[in-house]
Amino acid sequence: MPSILALDQGTTGSTALVIAADGRVLSRAYREFTQHFPAPGMVEHDAEEIWRVTLEVAREALDQSGETPAGIGITNQRETVVAWDRASGAPLHRALVWQDRRTTQRCRDLRAELGDAYIADRTGLVWDPYFSATKIEWLLEHVPDLRARAEAGEAVFGTIDAWLVHRLTSGAAFVTDHTNACRTLLYNLERRAWDPELLDLFGVPQASLPEIRPSSGIVGAADPAHLGAEIPIAGIAGDQQAALFGQGCWQPGQAKCTYGTGAFLLMSVGGKLPRLGEGTGVLATVACDEAGQPSYALEGSIFVAGAAVQWLRDGLGIIGSAAETEALAAGIDDTGGVYFVPAFVGLGAPHWEAEARGTIVGLTRGTGRAQLVRAALEAMAYGTREVAEAMTAVSGVAPRELKADGGAAANDWLMQFQADVLGARVARPDVVETTAVGAAGLAGLATGVWPEAERFLESRSYSWFEPGSRREEAYAGWRRAVDAALHWARNPMR
Repeated sequence: MPSILALDQGTTGSTALVIAADGRVLSRAYREFTQHFPAPGMVEHDAEEIWRVTLEVAREALDQSGETPAGIGITNQRETVVAWDRASGAPLHRALVWQDRRTTQRCRDLRAELGDAYIADRTGLVWDPYFSATKIEWLLEHVPDLRARAEAGEAVFGTIDAWLVHRLTSGAAFVTDHTNACRTLLYNLERRAWDPELLDLFGVPQASLPEIRPSSGIVGAADPAHLGAEIPIAGIAGDQQAALFGQGCWQPGQAKCTYGTGAFLLMSVGGKLPRLGEGTGVLATVACDEAGQPSYALEGSIFVAGAAVQWLRDGLGIIGSAAETEALAAGIDDTGGVYFVPAFVGLGAPHWEAEARGTIVGLTRGTGRAQLVRAALEAMAYGTREVAEAMTAVSGVAPRELKADGGAAANDWLMQFQADVLGARVARPDVVETTAVGAAGLAGLATGVWPEAERFLESRSYSWFEPGSRREEAYAGWRRAVDAALHWARNPMR
């Protein structure tokens, strides 16, 4: 039976899965890698370490399965930028991570100078350091000789997918896909190509950027020196679009939320580009249709979700593992009025406040670790509802069902709470690593492992969580807590 090697390169670690044509996960390998925080608001990764860790898990998964897969599908943390030497493949600086906020002031200046509509009309995005262009601009200005080398074609830039493809093919392929390109602030959403005016605005030579290709299709082959065989690289998608595809959300109104380091809600809107009004709080983005070709979706990004639980574990030491959170949350009736707004790297959708920081309100002498843990989980559900309401305001469609995936989706308590808060049924697939499954599906379509997308979905099964109490009073308390975080950000000390 044919299989696909899925590489899921995330924000805190890399996962490799070998997935058979009947949907079985034949093997799995995972490694974390180092997070670098050189200054407050700055987040960096060592791109060479990402490559090494990804290669290690790929080899381990292949060894476990004994398979030579028909193809490779890649999904990745989006917006994170790598600069490297095109000839040698050596990184020229640490990767600037999507969470990095060092270009906040630059984004403010651009917004004041050009206005929101300038960037929204071209890219579907907002002026925020989350996206890649101001990161590339920063590198060009701060890395010695980088601008001259980029203009000469010696130095190149790419999101993590382009970096991995370049290394896997030993430099033979320099490509990205539409779902990653559209997150850079350099991509014209309507023309589905790099935008010359935006390249000029940020001073980015087009020759330093990868060729844009469809998400499903062979773009090169892994060098046998890396994985022991020449395996076609046949699927590429940013993690959230890969999850949307993996959940089968191809028709307008179908939505999914991935609960990982952050939480990301996407809703398909089909082949027509959505036009967003002022202050909607959500983004337009490229997704994949059932053939793996470009379509459109609305997206809301919550920057910190599972990372808040990681902070409770690693930063405060009040839990030993994320698995403990379910029993702790279920063991109390409520948080005792505690709300946790985990804006460690600013607030994303629907507020887009880069200066916001983590805020906990409602603490009393009765507050203990269970209340803090439950508040962190509740924050994921409340934030998801905020984004869903913003999408409904734009599209006029309220999701009747939410497909859920990502590591935190394994938490039954959280999934039930999400259904209650949202007032909609939540469906969790048997394999919650849907980003990897989606990448496998895109690669499998291109290599004939699955003749059509519906066949790819046939082996999936789901657990269902039906909504109970809507929890309106608790949600109102969350909105007050968010207002407190926004007030702190927007009223600095003089």
